[in-house]
Amino acid sequence: MKYSVGHSQKESRFEVECSGKTAFLEYVIAEGVMDILHTIVPPELEGKGIGTALVKQALEYARENHLNVVPSCAFVETYLIRHKEYQDLLLP
Repeated sequence: MKYSVGHSQKESRFEVECSGKTAFLEYVIAEGVMDILHTIVPPELEGKGIGTALVKQALEYARENHLNVVPSCAFVETYLIRHKEYQDLLLP
C-alpha cells in the first residue's frame, strides 16, 4: 500500500496520517549531514509498511539535497543494510 508522506521542515520530520494516528520520522541536519533520530509508528499501524515509507522518503530527501546520512535509529540502520542502493548516503 502507498502512503502519502508529508514533510515538515520546520519540525524536522516526515509524517504519515492513517486511521486518525500519526507515524513520524524525526531528524536533524547539520553541516551537510542528516542524522535520523527515530521512527515512531503507533502499534495500531505497525506492519503496514508505514515505517518503510517514512524512511524511504527521508533517504530520497537526503539524496536530492546532497546530504550524508547517520542512522541513529535502529529501524533506519536495518533498512540501510537491506537496501544497498542507499549505501552511498552513509558517511565514509
